[in-house]
Amino acid sequence: MASSLIYAKYASIRARTLQLIEPLSEEDCCVKSIMPEMSPVKWHLGHIAWFFETFILQHYEKPFKPFHPAFHTMFSSYNKSGQTHPDPLRGLFTRPSLSVIRDYCRTVDERMAQVLNYHADDKMVNTLTILGMNHERQHQELILTDIKHLLSQNPLNPCFIVAQDPAPTAPKYPLASAPPPLEWCHFEGGLVEIGYKGEEFSYDNESPRHKQYLLPYQLASRLVTNGEYLEFIKAGGYHNPSFWFSEGWDWIKAHRREHPLYWRGNNGSWQEFSLSGLALLDPSLPVIHISLYEAEAYARWSEARLPTEAEWEHAASQQKIEGCFAENNRFHPSTAVVTSRTEPAQLYGDAWEWTQSSYSRYPGYNPAKPNDHEPMSIVWDEAVGEYNSRSMVNQYVLRGGSCITPQKWIRASFRNFLPASTNWYFTGIRLARDAT
Repeated sequence: MASSLIYAKYASIRARTLQLIEPLSEEDCCVKSIMPEMSPVKWHLGHIAWFFETFILQHYEKPFKPFHPAFHTMFSSYNKSGQTHPDPLRGLFTRPSLSVIRDYCRTVDERMAQVLNYHADDKMVNTLTILGMNHERQHQELILTDIKHLLSQNPLNPCFIVAQDPAPTAPKYPLASAPPPLEWCHFEGGLVEIGYKGEEFSYDNESPRHKQYLLPYQLASRLVTNGEYLEFIKAGGYHNPSFWFSEGWDWIKAHRREHPLYWRGNNGSWQEFSLSGLALLDPSLPVIHISLYEAEAYARWSEARLPTEAEWEHAASQQKIEGCFAENNRFHPSTAVVTSRTEPAQLYGDAWEWTQSSYSRYPGYNPAKPNDHEPMSIVWDEAVGEYNSRSMVNQYVLRGGSCITPQKWIRASFRNFLPASTNWYFTGIRLARDAT
């Protein structure tokens, strides 16, 4: 791919990042939520620029001069690249100002254009740039998760308003209608292949493609809705330990959980906070912000289970990648549209779907290095290995993307991964069961 085409994509992704933060005040961008895992918007912007400066400009720009020497650690989250600041401290950075961070992004953009032009035929430069663009798409999603939690702490229940209407190519989805009945889609299983297959970008944790044997299984025709999850609550689901992992039971007791994260009870009725503000809970929409503990408990209560990641990928690989993604600028799930009794709906978009699979290496996995004899392969290892191979412990796999995920970031083999207690992500529930 010519460097000019790569830079055009780079510029488009950066424009989208800046568009997402346009509705926010400088104060919105500086403060972080009380949740330790989250970061201020301002830090995300600095980190995005840091990635390109650290892994590309530092090695290919001649002469190289950092925008600010302190930014090397201030905006780093990668242990192997040097000292980092823990997440909880990032909300203390009142300086540099947001305008300085914008200048940092702008100058990195200009320098990247020059490097890509000068090294147009350098495969490693192009490969690292494509990696950086995918990394930025990840942080677009994190910006929305983090700002949602921050705004939810405000008594004003502020509304996040996106800067423009849905993209012309984004499909329209119903905003509120009765969900179709939940049915079961049958899959024969057998010896199947999963893992990335193709020549485009993918993360190393999606490879190698390999065979797995699946017993016949069934997937629910759509995601679990708010109304269905409310029945679980009314049935005492949060007070019955028989549905919960022991660790999950300890978690809900320690955190006094009795409902999903952004639900608010009010005199017998329920409201839900979203990036559009506070509104009555819509029972037809998919339930989101569910931890693995809650998803597993609901599945047991429903006399079902969660799918394995191999089952999910086997089913999803047979479908087009379409759904309610970030491009819709809705930033909230849509009602399911079920058009077939044999193909499950909402496999892509709306909500990240928990699987019962622990995040681990595929058989034959080898951490990604484009060329082990290439001197820059260590840079690649630092850039991609930090949040893939080194994260393969105490986490579970999620699939499919969500309503805040860029659609171009998702493919059937894409593996997201989070700790079981995570409920601040846009996570939902897809039921599965053994075929009878």
